Amino acid sequence: MKRLMMVYGTRPEAIKMAPVIEALGRSPLFTATVAVTAQHRGLLDQVHTLFGIRADHDLGILRAGQSLADITVRVLAGLCPLLEQERPDAVLVQGDTTTAFAGALAAFYHRIPVVHLEAGLRTDDRYAPFPEEINRRLATQLASLHLAPTAHARDNLLRDGIPRSSIVVTGNTVIDALRGAVGRTAHYGDPALSDLDDIPRRVLLVTAHRRESWGTAMESVGGALADLARSEPGLLIVLPLHPNPVVRAAIVPQLAGLEGVRLTEPLPYGAFARLMNRAHLILTDSGGIQEEGPGLGKPVLVLRDTTERPEALRAGTSRLVGTDRERIVKEVRRLLHDRAAHAAMARAVNPYGDGRAADRTVRAVGHWLGLCPPPAEFVPAPESADRGAGGRASAPEAAGVEHGLAAQRRAFDAPEGVVVHEQHHDVRVPHGGGGVDQPDGARAGQ
Repeated sequence: MKRLMMVYGTRPEAIKMAPVIEALGRSPLFTATVAVTAQHRGLLDQVHTLFGIRADHDLGILRAGQSLADITVRVLAGLCPLLEQERPDAVLVQGDTTTAFAGALAAFYHRIPVVHLEAGLRTDDRYAPFPEEINRRLATQLASLHLAPTAHARDNLLRDGIPRSSIVVTGNTVIDALRGAVGRTAHYGDPALSDLDDIPRRVLLVTAHRRESWGTAMESVGGALADLARSEPGLLIVLPLHPNPVVRAAIVPQLAGLEGVRLTEPLPYGAFARLMNRAHLILTDSGGIQEEGPGLGKPVLVLRDTTERPEALRAGTSRLVGTDRERIVKEVRRLLHDRAAHAAMARAVNPYGDGRAADRTVRAVGHWLGLCPPPAEFVPAPESADRGAGGRASAPEAAGVEHGLAAQRRAFDAPEGVVVHEQHHDVRVPHGGGGVDQPDGARAGQ
């Protein structure tokens, strides 16, 4: 049996690693060790509780006000002696967090092969998202086996000069995790949502946290939400707040006292999956939710100018809206009042996975190590026939896709151009605001 070490530290990584850990537990080919950096703390522990994961090693690197450099140094300092002691046959890292990059670097320093899950995502703008675009590019250079979630991600890797023989298209394990979470009975766990399933109002689920949007852009998002709350009486806005006080300071004051807005602390993943399933549409800057929304048939409006997940744009299930206040309001209203537009995005065409990505991952690693035949690669289901000839998007949808993709055709080397528990009408803000969890690549409310 080969020995694998899973290295991760944030909630999004844990969600996507959980199905792989479960699949490894069923495999006779491997023994798996889980090493967490705890770049997130409470958010990470929520996922472990849901999926019954116990870490074998916990570096506990989280500190108040930590910088990206602090995270990198602490991950290296914690992992290097651990890798020297354990000497696994391979190290698995996931995605584009600073933990993923530093974990891959630590393994490289010890000449231990790196397997990169969710490899090949690109925006071609090194500062958007920041620091994820550079993290995943550096992880690509350090990895020996690249597990791409989609054919588009595979093609990005090929353009970077990665040999086709070291790439396997697996689908994204987040769909495996989402199916498992939705299939469980999970309470929302927050008093602000206790009546959510009993009221007829349509729910706009919002998450926002990206570093590149801190400041004026995040304030613009808050302003757009306030405009929608005042002008759409049939709408209920639900916003699980990111722990970072910078995000809260930009958004919360603009929503205080507004009827039809409910603010919560970050929800456990099972509760958040239930909330996504309840939503009429989703407004987010999260990468993971861009993948999950289509799996539940939910239109996703993306609070970014670029995305490393263009597959959903092409499928018509997501749309880039940026952080401009007027545009956000316009796009949300369009989906609230134009049933055809909502239906066009809501069809459950998911280009990201079929729920079997974890099994493909385990088999791909086994084949790479010479233990078993290769897996059949992931191919998404055909698009709905009513998308027109050849499954193409309609003209308005295609225009939106081209707008989003055009925004990504920038040169990669371009220069870098406390809350209290109280209720204001329907705005509910729980204790525990602020917080010290200041992650890169975290999902708001997750």
